[in-house]
Amino acid sequence: MRAARLIKMVLLLQSRPLMTAAELARELEVSERTVTRDAQALSEAGVPVYADRGRAGGYRLIGGYRTRLTGLARSEAEALFLSGLPGALREMGLEDAASAARLKVSAALLPSLRDASESAAQRFHLDAPGWYQEPETPPLLPALAEAVWDDRRVLARYGRRDGSEVERQLEPYGLVLKAGTWYVCARTGGDFRVYRIDRFTEVSVTDDRFERDDTFALPAFWDERAAGFARSILHAVTVVRVSPDGARRLPYTVDRTAAQEALEAAGPADGDGWRTVTLAVESLEVAFGQLLSLGPDLEVLEPPALRTRFRDAAVRTALLYG
Repeated sequence: MRAARLIKMVLLLQSRPLMTAAELARELEVSERTVTRDAQALSEAGVPVYADRGRAGGYRLIGGYRTRLTGLARSEAEALFLSGLPGALREMGLEDAASAARLKVSAALLPSLRDASESAAQRFHLDAPGWYQEPETPPLLPALAEAVWDDRRVLARYGRRDGSEVERQLEPYGLVLKAGTWYVCARTGGDFRVYRIDRFTEVSVTDDRFERDDTFALPAFWDERAAGFARSILHAVTVVRVSPDGARRLPYTVDRTAAQEALEAAGPADGDGWRTVTLAVESLEVAFGQLLSLGPDLEVLEPPALRTRFRDAAVRTALLYG
């Protein structure tokens, strides 16, 4: 533990001209007293760590000292490609590996380029979860992440929507973070399937490694399954009229693909610019909540039951506003 911390301290000092004890303590997650002891230990080991005294002082390496400990371990190299996803790294238990990898890359760069990572981080940030929700980290995510990295089979118990549980032996191929929800794409019984990680109640990572199918491509597989899932839940059909503004907003209100296909298949607009479209929706109940947000820019024509709900809602709204 201390050896890893000392190496990290050397890499930090190599990547920056000067660091205060407080800065080092924050980066190393130790006290300033521990930083002082570690600096002394490095000095005694022959690493030229020099302490500048005073208010503007700190620690630095002298004499152009360069460590040779900049080779990336495999886990660090893999984590480096995910360094733009700090939240995901933390949830998968890879934050330390990514931090070490960034330090090693930074230490190997020319002095004029060592601020590149900080400069990029100040300009670009990826926030994966959707708005108005607090994402929760599934407790079994780190175990599944470990199995994915090492190509190890897992024995798992998975909760179904009806409340029952099933046991599965899985070959986890990849993890996907979609709108704040984690999924694992795994092979079981020769077929590839998608599981929500927060529905796993038990995961045991075995010592048995599986041989990956080289033809499997995670991005393409996910795109195909996601599109198939989105279409599979569209069980009802509505006929609506939309204004020009309603047509523009419709793909952001219901399933985007279904809305775009409906608009493309619609006939020409009438004299007021309104268009009649036949739209596939998840259910009439879901459609009511989604389409109601378009207000006076949408009129439901069919089915009659949904049109009646919209008429009643319009009457109650008019009475509410007098």
